[in-house]
Amino acid sequence: MRALLQLSKRISRALVFSSSSYSSLTSSRTFATLSLFSPDCNGAAITTNGNVYARPWLAIQHRGVKVNAIHLRPGNVIEKSGRIFEVVDAEHKQRGRGGAILTLELRDVDSGNKQTLRFGAEEAVERVFVEERSFTCLYTEHESVYLIDLEKFEQLEVPLSLFGQAAAYLKEEMKVKMQFFDGRPLSGSIPKQVTCIIKETQDRAATPRYKKAVLDNGLIIQVPTYVEAGEEVVVNTEDGSFVTRANK
Repeated sequence: MRALLQLSKRISRALVFSSSSYSSLTSSRTFATLSLFSPDCNGAAITTNGNVYARPWLAIQHRGVKVNAIHLRPGNVIEKSGRIFEVVDAEHKQRGRGGAILTLELRDVDSGNKQTLRFGAEEAVERVFVEERSFTCLYTEHESVYLIDLEKFEQLEVPLSLFGQAAAYLKEEMKVKMQFFDGRPLSGSIPKQVTCIIKETQDRAATPRYKKAVLDNGLIIQVPTYVEAGEEVVVNTEDGSFVTRANK
């Protein structure tokens, strides 16, 4: 498996990806095409490059499913007024006798523009389901991350921004998930917990029990005072909190 990943990484670095405008998600991003690796009858590798939008098998959507707005979460995709939006953030507020409202920050999948809309908690919203696929991270370079689907031998380059703040935790051989809509990658996610190395710690503890520590990816977290530089620790990637020392 490791040899295959190393080979894929070397091939991907050697290839010149043909890039097309990523304007369907945001006007400032670029999106590279997929590279499909499949063995021919002689066992040789065949590489074909094609536009991801022309690959309908990448994602199968199920439209027309009504859900109450209160059930929407970041990462969900909805259809409203004939346009497709991804939920970026959701905030629930109680209005006393007026009932609860849900404030959603939405991103237009086609234009990339963001807007904020309010919904009643029980208001019906049409949710669009996207396909989620598993990939392995090959490497990151500049503003892109290179991934491979080891089952289908497909290679994919997407902007690091699709992973949000979690992009800082990306590393070689990490298992990640990508969400697709109409063949277009909408967002990426990483495991909830990852192992990192402590590069350095603060000499004086910020509190009696915790002190600041710098991880090998440059992020700063709070760790117990007994944790020292060079140790491996498990970090919660959702909030950047210390979980435990890693098992040796």
